[in-house]
Amino acid sequence: MRSTRFLVLLATFVVLLGCSNTVVHSSPPPIATPSPALVPALSDRPIRLLYGPDREDNVGDLYLPDNGADKIPVVVMVHGGGWQQQFGMTYFDPIAQAVADRGIAVWNIEYRRGTGNFRDTLADVDNATEALANTVQEAAGGRLDLDRVHVAGHSAGGQLAAWLAGRHTLDASAPGATPRIMPRTATIMAGVFDMARAANIGGDTLVPAFLGGMPQQVPDRYQLASPIEHLPIGVEVTAIHGDADRTVSVNQSTAYADAATAAGDTAEAIIVPGAGHSAFTDQGSMAWRTTIDVIAAHAATLG
Repeated sequence: MRSTRFLVLLATFVVLLGCSNTVVHSSPPPIATPSPALVPALSDRPIRLLYGPDREDNVGDLYLPDNGADKIPVVVMVHGGGWQQQFGMTYFDPIAQAVADRGIAVWNIEYRRGTGNFRDTLADVDNATEALANTVQEAAGGRLDLDRVHVAGHSAGGQLAAWLAGRHTLDASAPGATPRIMPRTATIMAGVFDMARAANIGGDTLVPAFLGGMPQQVPDRYQLASPIEHLPIGVEVTAIHGDADRTVSVNQSTAYADAATAAGDTAEAIIVPGAGHSAFTDQGSMAWRTTIDVIAAHAATLG
């Protein structure tokens, strides 16, 4: 079932759950009871690993919580930055560390961007995720529970994380088709779910730059890259967005949650009042805290 939750800071947090025209006031939903394997612990220093031939961009940092658990869930973290070369995975280091300290392994990935070929980027995030089954698992000493893989991403990385969650629905000729590693959930921060909507209505110039044209010029590229085009995907998606975001419209998240629910998927949009696009990198913000809690709740779920 899809819902839209509005987080408000009063004396305490209150969540407003919007169902059609009814607004229900309730306490924040409880975090799922952790499994014995999800034990908060400080993580060791990340391990830098190579998952492809490009030694600059086909790399990732693996964070492992030092909690003694034999099997731990893992989150693939995908940074944003408008699919541009000048923005890298280092800005995701703090949130990767915070998630790992909750007792969750984190695979914070880099990928090729700004190459002029959007397929390079899609192929990289797929290859990085598939590396969980070999290179990354070996470095983790076999501790990763590959039945409890989750993805999370911010902005352009939100598009890529949501695309990862639905790539198994693609035609066999597409990058990422027939994956071995399938995520259980996706947590998307201020993500771009509908590339055509962003270019046509939102006036986004980075999307046409990434895909090499406007929707009417290269419709097949938009269809392949837009997560909203691949519904239903059978993966639970939580879209978190600030209502003060001037970079990516909050409608990207609410429209996706509506479409996913209509298609039979489980999805919700959590709207954070007053939060802008960069709030998800601010460790003192409600957007940051909400994201960490949502990722931990997903990772703690066994069923």
